Amino acid sequence: METEGPATRRVQVSEHPRLLKLKEVFKSKFGSLPKFYVRAPGRVNIIGEHIDYCGYSVLPMAIEQDMLIAVEPVKTHTLQLANTNPLYSDFSTSANNTEIDKTKPLWHNYFLCGFKGIQEHFGLSNLPGMNCLVDGNIPPSSGLSSSSALVCCAGLATLTVLGMSLSKIYALWLLCPALVSRYLYHLEELCYSMKLAEICTKSEHYIGTEGGGMDQSISFLAEEGTAKLIEFSPLRATDVKLPSEAVFVIANSCVEMNKAATSHFNIRVMECRLAAKLLAKYKGLQWDKVLRLEEVQAKLGVSLEEMLLITEDALHTEPYSPEEVCRCLGISLQELRTQILSPNTQDVLIFKLCQRAKHVYSEAARVLQFKKMCEEAPDDMVPLLGELMNQSHASCRDMYECSCPELDQLVDICRKFGAPGSRLTGAGWGGCTVSIVPADKLPSFLANVHEAYYQQSARSLVPEEQRLFATKPGGGALVFLEA
Repeated sequence: METEGPATRRVQVSEHPRLLKLKEVFKSKFGSLPKFYVRAPGRVNIIGEHIDYCGYSVLPMAIEQDMLIAVEPVKTHTLQLANTNPLYSDFSTSANNTEIDKTKPLWHNYFLCGFKGIQEHFGLSNLPGMNCLVDGNIPPSSGLSSSSALVCCAGLATLTVLGMSLSKIYALWLLCPALVSRYLYHLEELCYSMKLAEICTKSEHYIGTEGGGMDQSISFLAEEGTAKLIEFSPLRATDVKLPSEAVFVIANSCVEMNKAATSHFNIRVMECRLAAKLLAKYKGLQWDKVLRLEEVQAKLGVSLEEMLLITEDALHTEPYSPEEVCRCLGISLQELRTQILSPNTQDVLIFKLCQRAKHVYSEAARVLQFKKMCEEAPDDMVPLLGELMNQSHASCRDMYECSCPELDQLVDICRKFGAPGSRLTGAGWGGCTVSIVPADKLPSFLANVHEAYYQQSARSLVPEEQRLFATKPGGGALVFLEA
């Protein structure tokens, strides 16, 4: 493929079967041809679960599976959205009156998040319409970020339709003027990708989930051949070279979990927010200004290990009731519900603050240990990295309570058949595991795990290519133009 510019590639569509099929289906659907295509990858989080929204670094990599959209700008100011998957119904709406129903996380609402995010960030009105055909091969509701990939794809498609080319310094300055003087190498691409990741992170909140930015950041900032340490405030991405003697294997529990369809995810976000406020109050900080656990550590200037000790001193292990939280903070129930909690967590009766904070601080430490080990590359690196992953799963299961019986069973099976480390990945409560596997054991590992877990009839209904597969770090979001 010939490079057109940052994050843009010219391709011969006829040489790419998936693009060619998408083009043909688009023509049969809309009676015209797409002007361009956008893709955004899914991701697997190797370690660092449920800590991005607390302000801490995570360590994901993009995967080969992605969302792909064929796009045609139109003059009707109407968004026409279709999906190659017949389970997902067509949808149309005005480009200038997009409403997102938080109570129904239907597929098209994630597209609308990305579209609306660009619209509101730039204060745009009278937007052009689009005909869009979506094709995704990321297993849905599997913890591999299919929803965020669609949001990112939609944001990139919208920006491309609006003519905000990456090759224009003016567009660069519009997006992120503060960075212009800081970066010289791949200046436009880096700045564009970082800002677009931030926009798409905020725009996914339209669907009701209070995520922290990992999924969108890796979707735009990923590079082939390397995982990334993603840091926040400010957003940064650092290459992490994974051990060449091992591969990472994704295994689907076949339990679907859409985090926007339940309150599980947002309850954890709110528990961490409340824990941060109570810890800040305990240490005499201005607690009402604190939202994230990382802020408490930063304001105190102490280590993660010290934060674990402070947490044990300040918070009891018994669940907190809303009334007790209010007494601790000196606020009313009304203030708690309307000023701190999200709409779908206002009726929660218990909050496990100590357990959630201890998971976050210990998991943040594991991420840094994982990165350091990859840099130092000791002879026994693979089992050491595996042990960190095992610790992460135990913490997710016991302290954060975001696992499920099927995930625990799958983790045990993966370890039994040769994985030094295995853990849930993504939000949890279903979805996938990720395991580190010595390269020479991969064929037997895949065969044994398949035999042990995927023989049940319900699990065999999941497409084979979405059940169990090895993966390697892939590239980030792209615009494809037909050569």
